[in-house]
Amino acid sequence: HYKMPFGKFKGRYLVQLPESYLLWFRQKGFPEGKLGFMMKQALEVKENGLEALLIKIRKEFPIDSP
Repeated sequence: HYKMPFGKFKGRYLVQLPESYLLWFRQKGFPEGKLGFMMKQALEVKENGLEALLIKIRKEFPIDSP
């Protein structure tokens, strides 16, 4: 449940970022630290067609659950 902290897609979950945006970052260089690591993971999810799995998990285990 990591959100983009800046830019055009500020506030969106990383998995919701367009693949083209993540590919641009891969070409130009991901940010350092946790954000860059998480963006790389989001791109891996998209490239491997696993978005539907994450959507199902988010529905079954919402972040606000006790």
